[in-house]
Amino acid sequence: MPLEHSHEPQDIAERLKKGPNVSYLRDWIYGGIDGAVTTFAIVAGSLGAQLSTKVVLILGLANLLADGFSMATANYSGTKSESDDYRRLRGIEERHIKLAPDGETEEVRQIYQAKGYRGEELETIVKLITSHHQTWIETMMQEEYGMTSVQRAPMRAALTTFSAFVICGSLPLIPFVFGLNASGTITTALTACAFFLIGSAKARWSTQGWFSSGLETTAIGMTAAGIAWLVGSLLNQLVT
Repeated sequence: MPLEHSHEPQDIAERLKKGPNVSYLRDWIYGGIDGAVTTFAIVAGSLGAQLSTKVVLILGLANLLADGFSMATANYSGTKSESDDYRRLRGIEERHIKLAPDGETEEVRQIYQAKGYRGEELETIVKLITSHHQTWIETMMQEEYGMTSVQRAPMRAALTTFSAFVICGSLPLIPFVFGLNASGTITTALTACAFFLIGSAKARWSTQGWFSSGLETTAIGMTAAGIAWLVGSLLNQLVT
């Protein structure tokens, strides 16, 4: 089986020089699935209530923009809060290392002691880490708080979520835009395909097989749509 990347010294140096990649995959998957689910749920509910094509489009487009923007702003705020918290905790560690270096050194010692290091080996690790300020800070951030210096950009996370929401959420509305016959059936097929493609794509970054991942995502989305259709249909019967 071929390796994912080269281990030649020059290739390693070039790869490490670029630094770790910041992934926005979860923002795309989250926005894409939610966009398809919520828009299709509205369409399915509207069809269950036997609403007109015009009403379906109005409700669908309103959801597409309003809910997409809401998710994007929420993601922006959440991601920014994570970055702010990282800076806050880093400031605390900076201050503690300056004012109580012995205590922070003991923290490093106990952290690596818990990892199984003992004696001279343990003291060598502690000395190496605490002799380099940046390494010391990053070690404490990672080991004490579970945070890394690789932080996601709030605006990019928000735009990724919004883009995925609008693109995937537009699919259930396409048949209604073009006035296709049997729009409900076509919408269902298009959205099911979208769910399957999203699920299959996210399997690229997981240990789950692409087919099972696609089926899982499709099942989640279609369940949400089925519930919405059932509610719309029941409400239609109650008011008529």
